[in-house]
Amino acid sequence: MIATDQLEAETEDVAPANSRPRRMLNERQVLEIIPVGRTTLYRMEKSGRFPKSTYISPNRRVWFEDEIIAWQNAVDEFNPRRARGKGRRARTG
Repeated sequence: MIATDQLEAETEDVAPANSRPRRMLNERQVLEIIPVGRTTLYRMEKSGRFPKSTYISPNRRVWFEDEIIAWQNAVDEFNPRRARGKGRRARTG
């Protein structure tokens, strides 16, 4: 009985009673929302330009929907004068 009371007390500290659980999205769902390829998604995540995924089991990776929405709101407009990447020629014209 004491363990149950302690567990309830810990759970209340973590999340308020009226809050909803955070929605988790798998890779396919994220790629439906974000118009990039799979490799680009992982490159952006690795470089810190996209929210980090979380493993909920050894083979199950998810992203939190609220973090992706926050990223969408913060992403800058496309800059046509951006750097072209390593080893690529500068655009002329």
